[in-house]
Amino acid sequence: MEDFQILNGYLNEEGKFDRFPGKKQKKKQALMLQFLAQKFESGKKYSEMEVNEILNQYHSFNDPATLRRLMFGSKLINRTLDGKSYWLVEEKDN
Repeated sequence: MEDFQILNGYLNEEGKFDRFPGKKQKKKQALMLQFLAQKFESGKKYSEMEVNEILNQYHSFNDPATLRRLMFGSKLINRTLDGKSYWLVEEKDN
């Protein structure tokens, strides 16, 4: 978790993120989203429910929808127009 160590203050006793960094913490926000993106397999398609299940394994503040939207907005994951299928963005996809 090299660069991710600066996120340790956001972890609870279970090792899950217990809150999202504040608006002024852009670097920490980006790092948290990158950390979460690493939990997805390259080349695999996920349903919205599967994405939520993965995200819920790593955070305890019960907001997978916001995390999912932020990851999409940060171009870490992509999705179909109807939002039924998600996948990890590969470097060449950018």
